[in-house]
Amino acid sequence: MPKTGYITARIDESLKIQGDKILRKVGVTPTDLMTMVYHQVVLRGGVPFDVRLPNKSTRKAMRELDDGNGERYDEPTGEAFDKMTRSSK
Repeated sequence: MPKTGYITARIDESLKIQGDKILRKVGVTPTDLMTMVYHQVVLRGGVPFDVRLPNKSTRKAMRELDDGNGERYDEPTGEAFDKMTRSSK
């Protein structure tokens, strides 16, 4: 099927530069990404990810991290979770 539809979007230049850098690393063009997103919108009948405001607890944790506080885990999520669950027993 020929690609004849167009999307024009204006976004923050810094955000575009950061996003493009990541897309290049995974071998995906912005056009490829938008095509994948649109396929998912059609398949799921809506936006393929949660679009909502973080709850009060999450906002607090985000503020703590922004302020340089809170706990950070620099290991794979599964390993950090396993350690947390073992230490709480």
